[in-house]
Amino acid sequence: MAEVLVFVDHVDGSVRKPTLELLTLARRIGDPVALHLGAGAAEAAPVLAEYGAVRVLTADAPEFGDYLVAPQVDAVQAAVAAVSPAAVLFPSSSDGKEIAARLALRLESGLITDAVDLTAGDDGPVATQSVFAAGFTTRSRITRGTPVITVKPNSTSPEAAPAAGTVEQLEVTFGELATGTKVVSRTPRASTGRPELTEAAIVVSGGRGVNGAENFALIEALADSLGAAVGASRAAVDAGWYPHASQVGQTGKTVSPQLYVAAGISGAIQHRAGMQTSKTIVAVNKDAEAPIFELVDFGVVGDLFTVVPALTDEVKNRKG
Repeated sequence: MAEVLVFVDHVDGSVRKPTLELLTLARRIGDPVALHLGAGAAEAAPVLAEYGAVRVLTADAPEFGDYLVAPQVDAVQAAVAAVSPAAVLFPSSSDGKEIAARLALRLESGLITDAVDLTAGDDGPVATQSVFAAGFTTRSRITRGTPVITVKPNSTSPEAAPAAGTVEQLEVTFGELATGTKVVSRTPRASTGRPELTEAAIVVSGGRGVNGAENFALIEALADSLGAAVGASRAAVDAGWYPHASQVGQTGKTVSPQLYVAAGISGAIQHRAGMQTSKTIVAVNKDAEAPIFELVDFGVVGDLFTVVPALTDEVKNRKG
């Protein structure tokens, strides 16, 4: 069976969930070969093997941390030359998309971004995408070069399938452009203790109906009871009630969790474009005619200031 190269998204060897999803999808179209760049390969390798990596290619160099994505592109290109994969898979993160685009350009290959599913086809992998504000679903395949595909987080559930996970060192030669832009400082983002918005399995979002920054405490309390990330509509962000980094929508972040709870959000197309591919959608809105109710799985017509605290209490009670 052909091999599929999977780019490993990790933090110092701690493998992030989107990588496990990529390994699960890669097994549908071939034998996954994981590419781990940077420190922590020894810690990551057993996890990658548990989820199906037949091989783990590793490379570590100061360039991966000191510069922007160009050194990583050099490394992925070297891995492609070593593996000759049937496809190269990346998570649909900002770095993942940039590396994928640069790689496709170098390989003179086609590129598909934001896939939500992958299947094997007679002429190569077939990617499913939700397009035009999630109003249509398309199935596409790349007809030129090595397919380069980025996949949205939460597109599938990670499934363990233990494999050999043989660790191999990858030789990487960096080009002149690799060190063109250096990172001179970093400021860690303050941790909230909640999952990353685009990777969270559950997201609770608040909108205009929250009616003030101080009332987002209700949204946060429900999110914390569920172990969820907190999102916000553009109206709430524009009003200064919640940070832009938490905005869900066409001009914010796109999420695709297993459960999406929208409280006080009308459901304008701008917002729907960022969350419409969620597996289960629950809305709370006092306006029975709100557009959000057109796409929900469960809808509650009621005042969020009554419904959300009651829901939070019920979740806490059921969790004991």
